[in-house]
Amino acid sequence: ICNVIFQYFKVSENAEITIEANPGTVDLKKLCTYRESGINRISFGLQSTIQEELQYLGRIHTYEQFLQCYNWAREAGFCNISVDLMSAIPKQTIHSYEKNLRTIAELSPEHISAYSLIIEEGTPFYEDENLEDLLPSEEDEVRMYQMTAQILKEYGYEQYEISNYARKGKECIHNLGYWSGIPYLGFGLGASSYFEGTRFSNEKNLEEYQKKPYVPFMMREDYTVLSEKDEIEEFMFLGLRKRAGISEREFKERFRVGLKDIYGKVIAKYEEMDLLEWTADGKMLRLTDAGIDVSDYIFCDFML
Repeated sequence: ICNVIFQYFKVSENAEITIEANPGTVDLKKLCTYRESGINRISFGLQSTIQEELQYLGRIHTYEQFLQCYNWAREAGFCNISVDLMSAIPKQTIHSYEKNLRTIAELSPEHISAYSLIIEEGTPFYEDENLEDLLPSEEDEVRMYQMTAQILKEYGYEQYEISNYARKGKECIHNLGYWSGIPYLGFGLGASSYFEGTRFSNEKNLEEYQKKPYVPFMMREDYTVLSEKDEIEEFMFLGLRKRAGISEREFKERFRVGLKDIYGKVIAKYEEMDLLEWTADGKMLRLTDAGIDVSDYIFCDFML
């Protein structure tokens, strides 16, 4: 795959090329092959350093397996490693979550993603009638989120997006691309794309996909052409995920209308509640720390 990409596309010398891996599914040989192929960033889906929490999540790996994979990745030459952690896991406590944060921060990966567990319909968690008794309280979940930024800052990580923290200069480029509305193409089964103002995904059924693999437009489904209204909304609720916020100048250049002309009342409302603020130079609008805690609620108000 990498050979084909390098053959047919002009790839920037400093392009970020990421692969995701679950601990326990890679070895040193595989990691060396990835690195030799041009992949220069790896993201490990650890979720927790504590075995009981991993078991509740149905993960097949142990923390020791992750640690071995992490060390192998360094040995293979990866200088940009990301680790995923999860909060609000069944039976998780403030103390155990702090242990997770500090254990991983002390390893010094370049990037850490920290997400709160979301209970999706159709999953075993959703069907578990006893789950509510095992989950941390809402207050503890908020405290875990606040702890994440505080503790990781001690170790030199800056929060650059609601759920993402990085060493300076190691912010995830493709992640920022999603929140900044940069076009991207997805190749392969079920892959999603955003290109020329259109969102679409590829066929998700493998047998159907194999029948038409060489005719890209026949593979596409969920084809949505975004209206200007859609693009304005996405500019707001995706852009505000970034701690830097959104640029008033960029908004005006892109949509030919001022930010306050459309959202003046909404912005004023949340400024008064200390949930939104302008940067000192007045150029960027961003969520405050308190605003992040209720960001989903605020984003709803930017739907036209």
